[in-house]
Amino acid sequence: MDREALAGLAAGLRGGVIAAGDEGYEQARQVWNGTIDKHPALIVKCQGAADVIDAVRFAKQHGLGVSVRGGGHHVAGGALLDGGLVIDLSPMRSVRVDAAANTVRAEGGALISDVDREAGAFGLCVPLGVVPDTGIAGLTLAGGLGLLRRKSGMTSDNLISADVVTAGGSLVRASAEENPDLFWALRGGGWDMGVVTSFEFRARPISPEIFLVFTAYPIEEGRTVLRNFREFMAGAPDEMSPLAIVWTFPEEPYPKELWGRQFVAVVGIYDGPADEGERAYQPLRQLATPLMDASERTTYLAVQHLFAEDYPSGRRYYWKSSYLPKLGDDAIDTLLDFGRRRPSPLSSVDVWPLGGALDRVDPQQTAFGQRGAGYLIGIEANWEDAAADAANVAWARETTAALEPHSTGGSYLNFEDVRDHAVFARSHGANFDRLAQIKRKYDPDNLFRSRRLA
Repeated sequence: MDREALAGLAAGLRGGVIAAGDEGYEQARQVWNGTIDKHPALIVKCQGAADVIDAVRFAKQHGLGVSVRGGGHHVAGGALLDGGLVIDLSPMRSVRVDAAANTVRAEGGALISDVDREAGAFGLCVPLGVVPDTGIAGLTLAGGLGLLRRKSGMTSDNLISADVVTAGGSLVRASAEENPDLFWALRGGGWDMGVVTSFEFRARPISPEIFLVFTAYPIEEGRTVLRNFREFMAGAPDEMSPLAIVWTFPEEPYPKELWGRQFVAVVGIYDGPADEGERAYQPLRQLATPLMDASERTTYLAVQHLFAEDYPSGRRYYWKSSYLPKLGDDAIDTLLDFGRRRPSPLSSVDVWPLGGALDRVDPQQTAFGQRGAGYLIGIEANWEDAAADAANVAWARETTAALEPHSTGGSYLNFEDVRDHAVFARSHGANFDRLAQIKRKYDPDNLFRSRRLA
């Protein structure tokens, strides 16, 4: 890059510019997933919307593609673009709560933990994901699933408005009243439509004490556990949004006799008073003979940090996903078969029951394309040693392929390769053509290109 041009860009910013070869570049290009090794030409650390506008205009002037980094937590590395300009929003983590209006406004670099903490101070919450250092931007723009999903929907269903810097370098507001087509796209299909510098969410009260179910069963009883889990969830109230997880006990904080043992666990909270939750979850604590039952009364903020240590930055990750219309016996057998064959004990197969509030939104009301699916299967390959890359990636792909006969054909895009056009088309389904039209309207020259919409 022309150093004089870079100096001109840097002079006007509140943040800073890091170019390939500069001191700090190697650290700045690292993201959460240790397998991602991309080399952008420039990384612009933005302190506000004005910095974002300058970065977008500079990229356009110099013919650089743009990607956007919020939390840098997207498993396939969508935050970075080889040879492009990265708009890094990580310095922009301000969160403001309007307790009277039950709304939360968060900047584009804010993390789940930032929003949880600020909203929690007022007894409020926004339905978010389950790993606290995930960025809210990528989470929201692809949908956003968490422990409140069946009662309050996805994160994107709770979006009220967004401030967006467009490919033309203008700051616009997207809401039901202003730029409604862009607002439609941002709710579940919003990557590469622009740079969202702030999000306004609908917040809601959360009980000061809730009930957490965390009951683990031996994998040898997995078929009984998952079949009983399926039957229970068919009539479960929306206040219950648990997951079933096929996993292996790590050393801490579990009893020594369980270390290294494979299990199937039910984990979730009751979205209501703790005493109601304890009664409601009792059947899921008796699906078979438990290995361990760590269920307890606790707080929502504590539960939101439950998985924090299981997803450290720098670990190697490769994730896939599959939506199932139902959890049939053959699908259960497939899940357990591949669950037993995980090459890394850090990996897991996660079963997310859907329905409830997710299905009460018209499929055409937002860009999200998988309303009506009964279950989401998360296939998480997690490991430490780069020498084991091939085995772990192969396991995730083979598991996905084995589930294909039971699948709707769609994927949860926060888990998928953002460069795969076919994945986007399948996952957005009937909404894809409209989404592609909106992309062409707001970014006709494909300035934002971390994924392929066309």
